[in-house]
Amino acid sequence: MTQELETYTGAKLRIHNITAKAALKFESKAWVLKKRVEQRLEATQMEFLRHLLGITKLDKEKDQCIRQKTGAQNIVKEIKQYQEKWLQHVQRMDTNRLPKQALKYKPKGRRNIGRPRKRWRDQLHLEDQGTGNTPVPSGT
Repeated sequence: MTQELETYTGAKLRIHNITAKAALKFESKAWVLKKRVEQRLEATQMEFLRHLLGITKLDKEKDQCIRQKTGAQNIVKEIKQYQEKWLQHVQRMDTNRLPKQALKYKPKGRRNIGRPRKRWRDQLHLEDQGTGNTPVPSGT
């Protein structure tokens, strides 16, 4: 009986990896991940994994225990790794390619008054303090 349950759970997990995770990560290479978005992505993933295992929030299982049971990685970490791979891919491109030009683009003029909005290049810590150089991030 338990082997059938494990096979059934394994099949559901494969479906999750193919469909739900792909939908969560769709076009995430250009996202600016804010804290609220990260929290919502993690909550969505955990909701699916809890449902997959038949666990409710009332069971008070920790997220790490659920991830360990399913072998799932944190979706936010996966997206950040995907973004770093995309950045490395763009940096290898020829300089005449549009993604490379967009990465190197520095607009003229001033930014709006107030707290600056978080940019993709800020998120990946591309700019050195004050120099404006764009080093390759330390990859995983």
